[in-house]
Amino acid sequence: MAAPTRAPAELKSALDGVHRAGVPGVYAEVRDAGRTWRGASGVADVKTGRPVRSDMRQRVGSVTKTFTAAAVMQQVEQGRIELDAPIGGYLPQLVPGERGRKITVRMLLNNTSGIPDYIRYAFPSLADASPASLDDNRFRQFRPAELIEMGLAAPPAGEPGATPGVYSNSNYLLLGQLLEQVTGTPAQEYITRNVIERAGLRHTGFPDGPRIEGPHSRMYEALWGVMDPPRDYSVYNMSWTGTGAALVSTMEDLNRFYGKLLDGEIVSRSSLAQMQRTVPVVALDGSTIEYGLGLHKVETQGCGTFWGHDGTVWGAGTISLTRADGKRQMSVAVNLQRWNEPDSSGNPQPHPIDDALKTLYRQAMCGSGSGSAGGSAGGSGSE
Repeated sequence: MAAPTRAPAELKSALDGVHRAGVPGVYAEVRDAGRTWRGASGVADVKTGRPVRSDMRQRVGSVTKTFTAAAVMQQVEQGRIELDAPIGGYLPQLVPGERGRKITVRMLLNNTSGIPDYIRYAFPSLADASPASLDDNRFRQFRPAELIEMGLAAPPAGEPGATPGVYSNSNYLLLGQLLEQVTGTPAQEYITRNVIERAGLRHTGFPDGPRIEGPHSRMYEALWGVMDPPRDYSVYNMSWTGTGAALVSTMEDLNRFYGKLLDGEIVSRSSLAQMQRTVPVVALDGSTIEYGLGLHKVETQGCGTFWGHDGTVWGAGTISLTRADGKRQMSVAVNLQRWNEPDSSGNPQPHPIDDALKTLYRQAMCGSGSGSAGGSAGGSGSE
């Protein structure tokens, strides 16, 4: 990989556009046929004016799911896990009875299990558009089993295996428990050793406590305009999302990871082919996406098919996409979330940030071409 150069004018202009539209700080790394551009715009701290930098660490939310899925596929390759085996055979205490017999490992991976997301139950004040439970849970230590139980106790989101599936963090907490069961190793430790270290990532890991180690931005949560000004949630106990969305990484590391994954260096080519078999899934924002086994497929007009994931946590949004041929990559981070205020009917209103991000993604994915790309930093993410 060639040494990084200054971001081209169009990319820097697009980054500045996102900042001008209202995001305190945005940063990105784009790779194109051996060339690497990095750029940043805005501030990491609105009080001090400390600038955001392209090498900062970020809570990457549901991008974590690709790492967890890759770890599961390694165990499939070793014969310890069968994709189409019922999860109840592995975790009878967590998913007992008929559900445990009907839901397979594959259904957890591609979000067709019908198990709903637990987040609305772990953060009940969200139903009233209140930040109270966000603050109450800042230092709370959740156990995966109690979060999974919240999801299983809720009305099913659909029949096991039915499409479209419904995106759910409950699935990926169960996959973490599955990894622990079959390897005898804590899931986060297994993922660290066999996925993160295998990919050669130097700035990626599960946090040990509520603080991010190393240079990072503050993380500003607007909660659909309820918090004005937005509140900083960069210090947070991530046990509420674990193997679903707890990773900290950099944009450089994410591009490196997806490049190696899609090149067959993390899982086998046959495993990758399984990961790229997609089904329609309804994301948490209500849109329908093409979802594989921990991979999101994004088709662009005029510049190809991309694979990757996006993610959000309180105050931070990330998206990382790699073109199918591996020659074009983009990873983008923002330090503001849920900026769309609702109208009188409760529907989120468009915001200039939405259009500015689309412009940035189009430039990052397609260069100066005429291709178009939609989506948002975190559309299918952890919340």
